[in-house]
Amino acid sequence: MSFDLHLQGKRAVVTGGTKGLGAALVQSLQDAGVQVMTTARSAPDKPLEGVAYVQTDLTTAEGVAQLARAITERWGGVDIVINSLGGSNAPAGGFAALDDAMWFSELNLNLMSAVRLDRALLPAMLAQGAGVILHVTSIQHVLPLPESTTAYAAAKGALSTYSKSLSKEVTPKGVRVLRVSPGWIETEASVVFAERMAAQAGTDYEGGKKMVMDWLGGIPVGRPARPQEVADLITFLVSPRAASVAGSEHVIDGGTVPTV
Repeated sequence: MSFDLHLQGKRAVVTGGTKGLGAALVQSLQDAGVQVMTTARSAPDKPLEGVAYVQTDLTTAEGVAQLARAITERWGGVDIVINSLGGSNAPAGGFAALDDAMWFSELNLNLMSAVRLDRALLPAMLAQGAGVILHVTSIQHVLPLPESTTAYAAAKGALSTYSKSLSKEVTPKGVRVLRVSPGWIETEASVVFAERMAAQAGTDYEGGKKMVMDWLGGIPVGRPARPQEVADLITFLVSPRAASVAGSEHVIDGGTVPTV
């Protein structure tokens, strides 16, 4: 039996697509025959042939507008929007270490970049009566780490709630809205995070990695997810094969979240 995802020729934009999960997504979509445009603040070291790269900062309104213009000029519209941009630069130290500037930074990166891009691209998707928007959230919004991820977790929680409301509004008009909630993925950014925690604790990367896993209460499969594993799930969800999947959040965390 063939398991063609029926994505050939679709137009997709992936935010933050030069590293980690975003890079894995760009590759997976391209392998499935999708035309892909992606963004980053700096040009990739090894750009993929056939992928359109837009160098812009999506934490700014002008950066989002620049990407929207590039999509309109190149394609006239888009079929799939995947907001994978996100992360945290917050220091350890709990709530007291988070000033207003840090809170706004975390919210702008993890929530408002997606909100602004959806607002820019959704009208054309609604006009064509079809499309998929997928937001990458995080299990942190139900399993925050008070020492270092309070603001990030709150921003991802807001992104999840926003996504559900958006789905209720636009799914009846032909645009599916979905969420994928990863646990710990061993990306470049997560390695830096574990190394930072390790340095503060006076240990090495493996020690920092164990600290993160312990803070999460353990990962039953015994390791972080690989970027490709999460990318494969997302590629399926945005495909016509998953046409009846809408408004839902799909957890891929190796069993980390201990509750129903």
